[in-house]
Amino acid sequence: MRFSPALAASSLLVLLASCVGPPSRTPAPARALPAPPPAPQASPAPPPPPALAWEDRALTPGSWSYRQDAGGSAALFGSAGQSLFTLRCDPASRRITALRAGAGQGAMVIRTSYGAVSWPATLDAGAQPQVIATRAATDSALDQMAYSRGKIGVEVQGLSPLIVPAWAEVARVVEDCRG
Repeated sequence: MRFSPALAASSLLVLLASCVGPPSRTPAPARALPAPPPAPQASPAPPPPPALAWEDRALTPGSWSYRQDAGGSAALFGSAGQSLFTLRCDPASRRITALRAGAGQGAMVIRTSYGAVSWPATLDAGAQPQVIATRAATDSALDQMAYSRGKIGVEVQGLSPLIVPAWAEVARVVEDCRG
């Protein structure tokens, strides 16, 4: 038998191949568990309800009354004998005074279906504090109050707003003052 280098090389390859062990089995990847659901997040607080426009707010409980005395006439809005808002005519000066019960400050804002006006006002801090605004009887805002569609808003800083019905008593006082 003859020694052939090609045969020796192939034999060596066969020998080397037989020295290799069986292929290692890599373990199958562990079955992945589904990811836990995300922790529930606290839902944000609901937004506050939108502020109602003044004309959409409920009327302030109470009713208007009209009275006439030696000093002129007055329209009073309130309940149980307590006036929350008063329009008083001084016929001698032809001026109308608006009085809002309570210790507020700043201007008195009157809202009607025609728009809003701001009247300068002062605080009378007497035994029964009230905010006072005085206007000429010819002020067009008084007509707007008398003919407002359904409601009149009265706002003074520091006091809760009043939403009063637009009744005839307002027009009576204005007419009384205009003569």
